[in-house]
Amino acid sequence: MSTTTLAKGITTGLRAAMEKDSRVVLMGEDIGKLGGVFRVTEGLQKDFGEDRVVDTPLAEAGIVGTAIGLALRGYRPVVEIQFDGFVYPAFDHIVSQVAKLHARSLGSVRVPMVIRIPVGGGIGAVEHHSESNEAYFAHTAGLRVLACSTPHDAHWMIQQAIETDDPVIFYEPKRRYWDKGEVGEEPAGALGSARVVREGTDVTLLAYGPMVKTCLQAAQAAQEDGHSLEVVDLRSLSPLDEETVLASARRTGRVVVVHEAPTFLGLGAELSAMLSERAFYELEAPVLRVGGYNVPYPPSRLEDDFLPDLDRVLDAVDRSLAY
Repeated sequence: MSTTTLAKGITTGLRAAMEKDSRVVLMGEDIGKLGGVFRVTEGLQKDFGEDRVVDTPLAEAGIVGTAIGLALRGYRPVVEIQFDGFVYPAFDHIVSQVAKLHARSLGSVRVPMVIRIPVGGGIGAVEHHSESNEAYFAHTAGLRVLACSTPHDAHWMIQQAIETDDPVIFYEPKRRYWDKGEVGEEPAGALGSARVVREGTDVTLLAYGPMVKTCLQAAQAAQEDGHSLEVVDLRSLSPLDEETVLASARRTGRVVVVHEAPTFLGLGAELSAMLSERAFYELEAPVLRVGGYNVPYPPSRLEDDFLPDLDRVLDAVDRSLAY
């Protein structure tokens, strides 16, 4: 066991992957000499050279397009999108090519690449620096979409993402980059699996990425009022680990889904529909959602009013228990 930050968990995971496989190549804006704006790739160019840690132009479409070519030629590129809102210039490549090439080639072509995206708000940034756009990619067949929430998962999940032959969108909760935690000797589960991070009996909280910590804080606060909340870290948004989610919902009979993205057509909507279809008679209350509002991300001085917090989660828990 070692203690580190979530950001450094990704760093050590990338380092381990690069040491294990010489085909792993990192690409992105300022990731080499600077080590990235969040210093996640710090020291890697010095140790592995400029041919394997490549400082690219400020052109996301060019970065992803180049990575597609590398993946088709046998490399395992790991692309960093500097901020979540910067991914849109590469959207066409990701949706039209990265996600489709395996199916289009009838399985003869693989695109083993990872696109790392720092996601979410809470850092007081300007426009296009605090978005939660996971629903676009989770909706796109052919992509794996992962979201880490702890240093342990950051370290191991990035390695699992690089090792799979599927293209992966890898979301990193930027406001949790500096949170510390232990990194163990083994992954917390298989790629694509969810994990119960706190057991409870009264209400299930489903979360991923930055909201897992918020839900754990809510569970601790609710315990003081005599309520037992179970917290499930989804970890994988596509595919969803439906069996873990269903098992938890059946244990508690009540579910609240929490994410930073707007609730309209977000992951909470899909989870609510799935639970209604497969566990309707075992639920004691409707599935409730806590998320951002269906508006463009606000200026930083208003983001505390926009982002789900402890009070909004606990309010949803109270409403669920009132049924």
